[in-house]
Amino acid sequence: MHRDEATGVATTDVSSADTTPAVDRGRFPDAVTPWEDPAWRAEALAWTAQHLAAHGLAETGPRSVRLRPWSVLVRLTVAGPGPVWFKAVPPAAAFEAGLTGALARWVPDHVLTPLAVEAERGWTLTPDGGPVLAEVLDGRAAEEGRAADPRYWEEPLRQYAGMQRALTPYAREMVALGVPAAGPRDLPALFDRLIAENAALTRDDRVALAALRPRVAEWCEELAATGVADSLDHADLHEKQLFAPGSGRYAFFDWGDALVGHPFCSLLVPARAALERCGPEVLPRMRDAYLEPWTGSGASTAELRRAVRAAWRLAALGRAASWGRMFPAPPGAPAVAGGEEGAYWLRELSVDPPL
Repeated sequence: MHRDEATGVATTDVSSADTTPAVDRGRFPDAVTPWEDPAWRAEALAWTAQHLAAHGLAETGPRSVRLRPWSVLVRLTVAGPGPVWFKAVPPAAAFEAGLTGALARWVPDHVLTPLAVEAERGWTLTPDGGPVLAEVLDGRAAEEGRAADPRYWEEPLRQYAGMQRALTPYAREMVALGVPAAGPRDLPALFDRLIAENAALTRDDRVALAALRPRVAEWCEELAATGVADSLDHADLHEKQLFAPGSGRYAFFDWGDALVGHPFCSLLVPARAALERCGPEVLPRMRDAYLEPWTGSGASTAELRRAVRAAWRLAALGRAASWGRMFPAPPGAPAVAGGEEGAYWLRELSVDPPL
């Protein structure tokens, strides 16, 4: 669920579910999604109304719609403390719906419990989770006129890592739900496939990546040798992907980019966010806060820190792969930016980690 970005859009009369409202398309004005299909839209909204009613809810105000190549998100105004969110994802990411329901059973303290899940079609209906971390940080900055506390990621990462450790027994079940397997032993083949399928890579890119292939295999072996079991890797855990309602407990969401692989790969995205917001001095403490729940796993602190460096590099493969999970465009439709974005992340493999 991308709660934070579904604002500033035109709305429609809630009594006219078959009317197409103006929508927010962000930087993807040519994105083609199922929302353009009146039959699909009517079916999705009827499913939504049915499950709202099952919870004693009904729409009481206008809708907002946000379309991206990787999701359809509808904000529904209902009576109560907050809105409800309908989300649909492409077939390649349909596992997100079933995973969302499973996480609510396995780690309920760390996620929201959906109101309804349609796993086969990749649909979810979810309550509001309050402000996301970015909103909290930006609000404090506006009120207090100062930069974010450089420790702001430390407690969320401790809780996230604790959730990952709790999920290690469910790795096979997550793969059975359709979450892509991307453990260290899987990554060399993923590297080869991503390069073969990416038309945006230049000839020089391909030469450089071919030369990097032996090192990718070495990093994979190094990561596998830590003995840390595969778990859920969010793969896009930025400041707008976790709720921070003020209770001290964070709730993580939006699993469309997720993988089952080495958990340390999750650190790449939040570390880059903190680096941009606060500078490089935050990274060692942030890394060590994330590693606290992993102590006692059999590896020394020094070994865990080395594993973070390998995972930082290899996490770029998960980011590149996620750009292939978009709604299929019909013949003749303009291409979206997935190839260019994937190529960017493949190039990032050669960048030395800053910690």
